[in-house]
Amino acid sequence: MALVRLYDDRNAAPEAREVFDDIRKTRSNDYVNNIWRALAVHPPMLKRFWNYMKEVMVKESRLDPLTKECIYLAVSMTNNCEYCIHSHIAAARNKGMDDEILAELVEIVALANAGNRLTMGLQVEVDERFKPKFD
Repeated sequence: MALVRLYDDRNAAPEAREVFDDIRKTRSNDYVNNIWRALAVHPPMLKRFWNYMKEVMVKESRLDPLTKECIYLAVSMTNNCEYCIHSHIAAARNKGMDDEILAELVEIVALANAGNRLTMGLQVEVDERFKPKFD
């Protein structure tokens, strides 16, 4: 259960309703996820995070939309954010992820976490050749 009230169009501040409308427009559907409804408890935070999300996840870039979702999903798995895992699997599936891709992603996340823990536990120094060299 959320620790804050989930706002909708009837009880949200006008600033939050504007963001809800932009979410609907940007995503071309009428659904506003619970995270946005929870962030509406503080409309400036809602607006900042939605704009940040659009800038990174929606705006065209050199990373394709499925890759972006996979990265977001991998971080969410590592942070054990159940909400983000579910919502970004749904988004990734809408962008072409199937069960095989999901399984491969989970395996990569598990491998990276294991490698990170081994490296940190052994306090392995970074190889000189991997360090950036600037002129």
